[in-house]
Amino acid sequence: MDLQSKPPQICVLRLSAIGDTCHALAVIRRLQDNWPEARITWIIGKTEAMLMSRIDDIDFIVFDKSRGRTAYRDVRAALDGRRFDVALCLHASLRANLLVRSLPAKIRLGFDRARAKDFQWLFTNRRIDAAHGEHAMDAMMAFATAIGARPTELRWDIPLPAGDRGFAARFRDGDKPLVVISPCSSRRARNYRNWPVDNYAAVIARLGSDYGADILLTGGPSRLETLYGARLATAGNVSNLVGRTTLRQLAALIDAADLVICPDSGPAHMATALGTTVVGLYASSNPERTGPYLSRKYTINRYPDAIKRYLGKNLADLRWGQRVRHPDAMGLITVDDVLEKLRLFFEDREN
Repeated sequence: MDLQSKPPQICVLRLSAIGDTCHALAVIRRLQDNWPEARITWIIGKTEAMLMSRIDDIDFIVFDKSRGRTAYRDVRAALDGRRFDVALCLHASLRANLLVRSLPAKIRLGFDRARAKDFQWLFTNRRIDAAHGEHAMDAMMAFATAIGARPTELRWDIPLPAGDRGFAARFRDGDKPLVVISPCSSRRARNYRNWPVDNYAAVIARLGSDYGADILLTGGPSRLETLYGARLATAGNVSNLVGRTTLRQLAALIDAADLVICPDSGPAHMATALGTTVVGLYASSNPERTGPYLSRKYTINRYPDAIKRYLGKNLADLRWGQRVRHPDAMGLITVDDVLEKLRLFFEDREN
């Protein structure tokens, strides 16, 4: 690329979601480790900024989608007078693509044609190398590679305010294991990514009886999450925080925990960024693409079973990243599957 070896001004466009912005932060940290003097501006969604915006060595421009067309004018106004050597367009969606042309950068780097969703290739003028079968994190890291940033040790370094850390510390009881369970995925996913509530109840009982663990239930205020929280809060070792935390408080809880159990959702990637192990529950989506990046050993993968049963296909027959949108798919994960991963985790923890 026609790019300085040390680009002084870099723009990163990644609006959402929480998991993907965690991946994007790892990319930014790699850029900073290569070029400590570079000024990096990140255009990010309003919700995601609640977690990230306290990072003091990144300039943030917040895109508030609730403002409709005005949100685009807000970003253009914030960009006025700025010039970038390169813009990394890590978000291929219609909403994000409409921002790309506003980026005052000589190079607007996007995904290769096959992965440039919603016609991103029309708005960018450079593309990363084509690849297939990559984890979402590796796909984003390809942007850093494309502009000459050498690989570095993965890091995120998300600052958490003392008040949020103090909030999380209230739930630690000496040396007892602390496990965060975030049982539901986003409301957009409806039910097809969520494991049955009775299965979670069985696991919670065993976490208490076998390991003496305390459990924190987390999630948003949706009706489904509230119902899960009420059903699972009956055990004596459970604190129900569903709908009762800010995003930064959730991050502090995950940071304080020994383990997170969740389906394909933002907390899996928040935990990765905060150095907490994840038991990931995957059947409706492929963990090789969206699983917790550093916890593959503890991730349950029933995706191949789901695509055979509900799509009648093998993995090689599918588009990479295709989901199984069937309400029974997650039921292919058994309680014993999870108990085995818990056994493995606690054994490794003792060694």
